[in-house]
Amino acid sequence: MKILVTGGAGYIGGTVAGLLAKNGHQAVIFDNLSHGHRDLLPAGVEFIQGELADRPALDGIFIAAKQQGKPFDGVLHFAALIEAGESMLYPEQFFRNNTASTLSLLEAMLAHGPRRLVFSSTAAVYGEPETVPIKEDARLLPTNAYGASKLLVEQMLGWFHRIHGLRYASLRYFNVAGAPEGPDGISRGEAHQPESHLIPLILDVALGRRPSIRIYGDDYPTPDGTCIRDYIHVSDLADAHLLALKALETPPAAKAGLIFNLGNGHGFSVREVIESARHVTGHAIPAEIHPRRPGDPAVLVASSEKAISELGWKPRYTQLDDIVRTAWIWHRKRYVK
Repeated sequence: MKILVTGGAGYIGGTVAGLLAKNGHQAVIFDNLSHGHRDLLPAGVEFIQGELADRPALDGIFIAAKQQGKPFDGVLHFAALIEAGESMLYPEQFFRNNTASTLSLLEAMLAHGPRRLVFSSTAAVYGEPETVPIKEDARLLPTNAYGASKLLVEQMLGWFHRIHGLRYASLRYFNVAGAPEGPDGISRGEAHQPESHLIPLILDVALGRRPSIRIYGDDYPTPDGTCIRDYIHVSDLADAHLLALKALETPPAAKAGLIFNLGNGHGFSVREVIESARHVTGHAIPAEIHPRRPGDPAVLVASSEKAISELGWKPRYTQLDDIVRTAWIWHRKRYVK
């Protein structure tokens, strides 16, 4: 297949693009490099720099593919702003970048043919869950603008499916971490600028790149007072994307959109993640307590039973130490000279 990967210069999109190429597909990455890294692009994958809001640019990509005799078979859509805390300061940026720009992409897809899309959604669409682990039919009530911007896209997809026959899969991620392993090397890990995700921040402390790790809130209704999150390895997440893309080939996918939670199914508190990093790295990793951040739910843990049963997905990295270990290997390779 020939697949357009929006946001493919980023951590997750780049990992998925690399897996597509490894499996014999042609991946074309479209990214504005605002948060992506050109030096982390998968080898042998075509790259086009541009803005998702630029409808003429999107039209040009789809038209050129047709003229070359190889139109796109589908789209994997990762391009988005992802920082929940930032979304509570600048919600307008998230609705413009995440929601409005996706509308430009969907319009271009309608105009030029590919009717399969796998959407990078988020567990933030659930907000404060009523039950844990969270199933796909749980109430959708985001507590931050980031989650709301993604939920609006899911709602658009539902209407585009109903009216235009768009086949889509919406994958609701929980916390993604780790780095790919294999013969192609550990080439892509988390390298956001600025960094805000817990595991790379902790590893920065172990590397001496920052003095301590901040714990935002130790008074949550959890066993140790810190937030609990479900961590999924990026390679397991990438596998799920290819399975979802394949599922959109089959007739049942034409009847309704596919929605799947993707997580480990087991939650770990902030303190537990810090302890895992101490064990893996052998560093003390000092921690500081700070006030809660607005919009942070106390517990987010996935039920991935639907993805396991319907997609045949099976996570390979189920132990927190293994996830942290792969991230630590990548961080040392990138930052220790």
